[in-house]
Amino acid sequence: MPSPLLPSRGRCSTEEHRIIPFRKHVVREERWYSWGMAVNVYSTSVTSENLSRHDMLAWVNDSLQLSYTKVEQLCSGAAYCQFMDMLFPGCILLKKVKFHVKLEHEYIHNFKVLQAAFKKMSIEKIIPVERLVKGKFQDNFEFVQWFKKFFDANYDGKEYDPLLARQGQDLAPPPNPGEQVFNKPKKPISTAVPQRTSPTGPKIMQPPARLQNTSHPVRKNPPITRNGGNDLDSQIMELNQQLMELKLTVDGLEKERDFYFSKLRDIELICQEHESESNGILSRIIDILYATEEGFAPPDDENEELQPEDQDEY
Repeated sequence: MPSPLLPSRGRCSTEEHRIIPFRKHVVREERWYSWGMAVNVYSTSVTSENLSRHDMLAWVNDSLQLSYTKVEQLCSGAAYCQFMDMLFPGCILLKKVKFHVKLEHEYIHNFKVLQAAFKKMSIEKIIPVERLVKGKFQDNFEFVQWFKKFFDANYDGKEYDPLLARQGQDLAPPPNPGEQVFNKPKKPISTAVPQRTSPTGPKIMQPPARLQNTSHPVRKNPPITRNGGNDLDSQIMELNQQLMELKLTVDGLEKERDFYFSKLRDIELICQEHESESNGILSRIIDILYATEEGFAPPDDENEELQPEDQDEY
């Protein structure tokens, strides 16, 4: 026998279409009707009935005795599961709901429980689980706006003790999604790159590695704040990635430095071979090679200690 049309609040009996409100303990006949169909809500357009984010949080906290501070914290799905228990007693097993959750796969578990309740009550709304569990404000705010309208269309005003229903468990809000971003160590703007000393001959220009850079001191990464095992692991992975990138950068700079240094060394040897000639161009080249600038430390004059026979080799 098909179920009769049902009003927006309460359920209709077969006798004179009498409205029977929901109750936690219902008789067999009333339970059949209370498990008929929920009133579906399709429109979430902006109206005067829409609440602000603060009013929406106040409604959630007052209804379920919670302490949420941001809409994004609804991403765990636990609050929606308990709202379904309030609207349709027995349609969901709260013992399957994970109230103390911090990880994304736990959020997904709760939304699967919620989806099963939606299917049981013939609720046609599609839950965007993949977007909700990311903890973004816009996605969670749009969904809670729809759920508030759905709640108003199906709630009959019966008394409900949320703490008793979840057996005294405190529904701890999930970690704030924004906090994980701010606690991540920032990438340093500049880092000191250690340089190896290359063998030099007499009057050989030193590579730019000897530059005493005091304008960009090394920035230390801020201390890691523990926000849970996963957050700490992600920070370690990011630091390891930064270290690998720095090592690759150092290797590339050293190869580039050695390449250009060998070119300059060849030019210097050619100039030394024709040093006796009166050539203005060679003199200018030598002046450029041996010129120093502010910020460059002069090379150690180790060549003065060389024996004369060592110098004659050049």
